[in-house]
Amino acid sequence: MRVLFAAGGTGGHIYPALALARHLCVTEGAETLFVGTERGLEKELVPAAGFELEKIPAAGLERRVSLQAGKALLLAGAGVWSAARIVRSFRPNVVVGMGGYVSGPVVLAAVLAGTPAVIHEQNAVPGLTNVLLSRMARRVCLSFPGSERHFPPRTSTILTGNPRASEALQAAAIPGTPLPGLLPGVPVLLAVGGTHGAARLNEVFAQCLEPLLAACEVQVVYITGRRYFAAIKQLLEPLGNRFPHRLHLLPYHPALPQLLARTALIVSRAGATTCAEITALGVPAVLVPSPNVTNNHQEHNALVLTGHGAALLIREAELNSAGLTASLAGLLRDRDKLRRMSVAGKGLGFPEAAAACAAVIHEVV
Repeated sequence: MRVLFAAGGTGGHIYPALALARHLCVTEGAETLFVGTERGLEKELVPAAGFELEKIPAAGLERRVSLQAGKALLLAGAGVWSAARIVRSFRPNVVVGMGGYVSGPVVLAAVLAGTPAVIHEQNAVPGLTNVLLSRMARRVCLSFPGSERHFPPRTSTILTGNPRASEALQAAAIPGTPLPGLLPGVPVLLAVGGTHGAARLNEVFAQCLEPLLAACEVQVVYITGRRYFAAIKQLLEPLGNRFPHRLHLLPYHPALPQLLARTALIVSRAGATTCAEITALGVPAVLVPSPNVTNNHQEHNALVLTGHGAALLIREAELNSAGLTASLAGLLRDRDKLRRMSVAGKGLGFPEAAAACAAVIHEVV
């Protein structure tokens, strides 16, 4: 089976595609090819994962008339032409669109060539590209309950979950210490602001550390993001000396699921990949959605988790050190509530998401 993946732009589109591709390669011996652009993270992530990547011109669609919208349409036309050449050469049995602007030209070119399409939507509220492509897709795989109402009537949707959930469980099961120096038996509070970090979340969380470490039996793993690491390390050096072995500062962590499996509580953004991983592993969360994303989709993701009792939501406009400290300290002292949140999170998790998506692909093929 030959599978053509259209995945690009952000990690939220690319990581689930890589997870699904790895599952198909291992279980089915599938041949895969990724299509992306020169501008997105795919140009680094896809080859680094061992998959072949073809690049086409593409740009994000806009909902208003503007010069930029006109340029995007011209690029989309060029992208369809380039994608059609790739489809003729690779001859896929199915095209899998993961959302984002690169999916449009690739899925359209493949469908025009007679190739069936499957769409995967990672967020609770779908992006414009996936809504448009859903009209020509055989099936639309969803990651959150309730997402189906945002698609056109008679769209063939199925709730599969995000394939990253399956990889998170597999990675978490790998034996070994996720981080040298973690104290056995002491709860871990994990703070992470996404791939690149988050300026406002870093600013506020750094102010919470002293009262949290003084008042709670907890050790903190603080992943700052590379661009913020040096400044925060310098700022918090005295605090690290005061609480040795209880404050671990990192620019990033290469095996986050293993660390999540050891985490009692996480404070983070609410990206699709984060939500998939923490629900699969049942990690209670305080979510601070990024306000700088299309359609405010992180807040919608967070609302699904909070609505089921798996997380607390703090909007960035309302974020301050006193409120965040009180929320985190209250949860860390309430083990029963953390257990209830963990159970609720697992109820939203999809440990078999990769296999469920693969089954949909088989059905369509």
